[in-house]
Amino acid sequence: MTGVSTYDLTGKRVFVAGHRGMVGSAVVRRLASENCTVLTADRREVDLTKEEPTLKWLEANRPEVVVHAAAKVGGIAANNNFPVDFLCDNLALELSVIRASHAVGVQRLLFLGSSCIYPKHAKQPMAESELLTGPLEPTNEWYAIAKIAGLKMCQAYRRQYGDDFISAMPTNLYGRGDNYHPDHSHVPAALIRRFHEAKLAKAPTVTVWGTGTPLREFLSVEDFADACVFLLKNYSSDLPINVGSGDEVSIADFAAAVADVVGYEGKLIFDTSKPDGTPRKLLDSSRLRALGWRATTSLRAGLASAYDDFLQGHGRHLEVSRAS
Repeated sequence: MTGVSTYDLTGKRVFVAGHRGMVGSAVVRRLASENCTVLTADRREVDLTKEEPTLKWLEANRPEVVVHAAAKVGGIAANNNFPVDFLCDNLALELSVIRASHAVGVQRLLFLGSSCIYPKHAKQPMAESELLTGPLEPTNEWYAIAKIAGLKMCQAYRRQYGDDFISAMPTNLYGRGDNYHPDHSHVPAALIRRFHEAKLAKAPTVTVWGTGTPLREFLSVEDFADACVFLLKNYSSDLPINVGSGDEVSIADFAAAVADVVGYEGKLIFDTSKPDGTPRKLLDSSRLRALGWRATTSLRAGLASAYDDFLQGHGRHLEVSRAS
């Protein structure tokens, strides 16, 4: 099969860029069970948006493998309000980390993209071939364009220099270490926080953005981290590869599942004046499944783990209110 590769992580030095984020921290946890040395860099140690200090850090630490999980991320509101930040910060990270990785001779680099790279009305489920076949979803196009540039950068380095740089496109992720900012978080984290606060306040209703009808696919970040390690060991191609659970659920049903896990018993109200985003987003992950990887965490179990992590205060932008 095209893309099949074998790479041994044993004894390798693996740099996880963005190790404090939800995805990066999950990759670090997953790599702990591999016989490799995990390298991380705090922002105070090196600003990965700056090319010269990034190159110097990589030259000093000489990783053989890089996982590029560093990114500026956020929900619909954040993307709408800060287009310059989402476009420029992510482009800067990609230029800096990918260029420096080539310069120091990194053996394998995994760039992490996003399912938002696909057109708003892409054929469903979305195969990797749907990339650049139509207009993007306007509410997150700035982030999407930056991510497309990153995967194209990996393809360009493969074509021009033969570098073993690969790209993985995750579906909607949730789990430990998520961003619970009240305005800038993604759907799973936003709903966990909202239902938790509504439960403590004994609020009779909770408002959810949009109609509730869009269909989404959700994947535990622990499963995604496992897929990342699997791909580092088993995949090499200029084609990006989708990583999804294969299951989809409406936003309304997903919200109901979160409310149930949190223990909120009030009514859900859908604010139809707010944007829905893409009407359906389901990745075609058949290429990854053919390689032998599948998600193992059920939605209910994953949400329960995420809520427990929330209660322990491990998320970002989070001060958890508790019942007295």
